[in-house]
Amino acid sequence: MSQVIELILIAIGLSFDTFAVSISTGLTNNKIRFIQGVKVALVLAFFQTLMPLIGWLGGVQVGRLMSDFDHWIAFGLLFLLGVKMIADTFKKEEERKINPMMLSVLIYLGLATSVDALVVGVSLALISTDIYLALAVIGFTTFMAAMIGMLLGKNATGKLGKNIEVLGGLILIGIGAKILIEHLS
Repeated sequence: MSQVIELILIAIGLSFDTFAVSISTGLTNNKIRFIQGVKVALVLAFFQTLMPLIGWLGGVQVGRLMSDFDHWIAFGLLFLLGVKMIADTFKKEEERKINPMMLSVLIYLGLATSVDALVVGVSLALISTDIYLALAVIGFTTFMAAMIGMLLGKNATGKLGKNIEVLGGLILIGIGAKILIEHLS
């Protein structure tokens, strides 16, 4: 039972970035429908579940290799997407190119928010955790965090106006900066 509680706490910690990205997704696409939200949540949950598995399979070696630069990858991806999102708010609607519903954008977001989960997977291998249970808990928690985040972002948009997308971009940049600062300190 204590292992399940530990896994839930780990999953919640890992899903904070996904939650914030999902709020940003809801902010930028306030007309997002449930099935679209499920698509976004599934992609984010897939990467958040895949990375611990890769870390677990690779054990210590992958963790050592990735820990030197994983934070730079996450920061770079989130920073670029955030800046692009902010820049797009100044363009006409038909000129906007970033769309959080596009698969390529979702893959970038999924990778950027789950790089830290790779190291968690290494840790799970070192403490002999039931990896199937861990992946199920992490995947479910991430999926729920994404759905709730998009719902919150979607509902905030109508109340705060169209330029709320700037906030979405700033959230992505902030998440990237947080990841970078945590790993550098």
